Amino acid sequence: MKAFVFTDPSLARHAGRFVWLEIDTEKAKNAGFRRAHPVQALPTFFIVDPLDEQVAVRWVGGMNVAQLDRLVSGDPLAAKRRGSGIDARLAHADSLYGAGENAGAATAYEAVLAEAPAAWPPYARTVEALLFALSETESAEKCVAIASAALPRLKGLPASGSAAAYGLDCALSLPATHPERAKRVAQFEQACREVLADTMLAIAADDRSGLYISLLAARSDAGDSIGNHALASEWAAFLEREARRARTREQRVVFDPHRLSAYLELGEPERAIAMLEQSQREFPDDYNPPARLALAYRAMKRWPEALAASDAAMARAYGPRKLRIYDARADIHAQAGDSTAAKLTLEQAIQYGEGLPAGQRSEAMIASFRKKLAGYR
Repeated sequence: MKAFVFTDPSLARHAGRFVWLEIDTEKAKNAGFRRAHPVQALPTFFIVDPLDEQVAVRWVGGMNVAQLDRLVSGDPLAAKRRGSGIDARLAHADSLYGAGENAGAATAYEAVLAEAPAAWPPYARTVEALLFALSETESAEKCVAIASAALPRLKGLPASGSAAAYGLDCALSLPATHPERAKRVAQFEQACREVLADTMLAIAADDRSGLYISLLAARSDAGDSIGNHALASEWAAFLEREARRARTREQRVVFDPHRLSAYLELGEPERAIAMLEQSQREFPDDYNPPARLALAYRAMKRWPEALAASDAAMARAYGPRKLRIYDARADIHAQAGDSTAAKLTLEQAIQYGEGLPAGQRSEAMIASFRKKLAGYR
C-alpha cells in the first residue's frame, strides 16, 4: 500500500479531508492506540471519527487505488452519525468490527446483508469484513456459506479474490468428516484459480500472491506433492516477474517475504540470498532483511550465517516483532544441536515478552515459548 497505492497522485484530492496518520504498532508509545484499536492482521486501516475517536470504518488487507478512492469518497462518517436506515445499521456493524468484536460484528453484518438491495454499493466491502470476522471466530461453516453465496455477485470485482481465498481457507478448516468438505475445497480452489487467470482483474500483486498461499494449503491438505511443487514454481515465477516490474526499491522489497516463502516451499532457500542481501544494503536500518536471511540460512543448515543474520535483526528490531526473531533464533540453536543456547534464548524471549506493555504483549507467543522450554526439561 505504501509503495504502490498511497503514492498515486489521484488520491491528492482527498488530502484536505483527512488527517493521514501512520501508526507503528511495534513501538511501545503506540501500545495505547493498539489497545483501543485492535490490529488482528496487517495491513489494517481505520477511519476514525474525530468527535469520539471511535472507528467508523475498518479495512483489513490491501486495496488498490480505486478501492481506496471509493472508501474515502463521500462522507464515511455520515452513516455513523445517522440514526436509522441500513447505512446506520452498517455503521453499527462497522463500529463493532473496528473495536475488534468480531463475533458481534459478524452477526450485525449478516443482518445488514440480509436486507441490502441488489445493487447496494457497500456490498463488497461488507462481505469482506464479514468473512474476516468469521475467519477470526472459527465459524468455518458459515464462512464457507457466505463466501459461496457472494462469489457470483463479486465476479469481476477485486473482492472476488478475497471471497475465494477466505472461502478456501474456511473450507480447509471444516472437519475432515464434514459431508461437503471436499466439494467446497474444490469449489474454492477453482474460484482462486479463476481469479489468478483473470489478468484484467484490478487486484494488488501481493493479494494475488495470497491466493497462491491458499491454493498451496489446499494441495498440501490433499497430499499432492507434485501439484504443490508445480504451484510453488508458478508462484515464485509470478513474484519474480512482479519484482522486476517494480519502479522503486520500496516496491521491489514488498515481494521479499512472499518470495522467501515460495523458495522455502520449493526447498530452494538459496534463491533468496542475493535478493535479501540487496534489500539489507538498500535498507540498512530495517530488521526484516536480516531476519529473513536468518530463515533462509536456517533452511540451508548454515548455522553460523543464520545466527549472524539473527544478530543483525535483533539489533534493529523492537516491539512485538522481536518475539518472532527470538523464536527463529531458538530454532536455529536447537537444529544446530545447541540445546543450552536454545533454552537460554527461550528464557530471554519469555522475559522480553512479559516486559511488553499491554496491547503489545502476546500471551499466546509467551505460552508457546514456555511450551518449547518445557520440552528441554
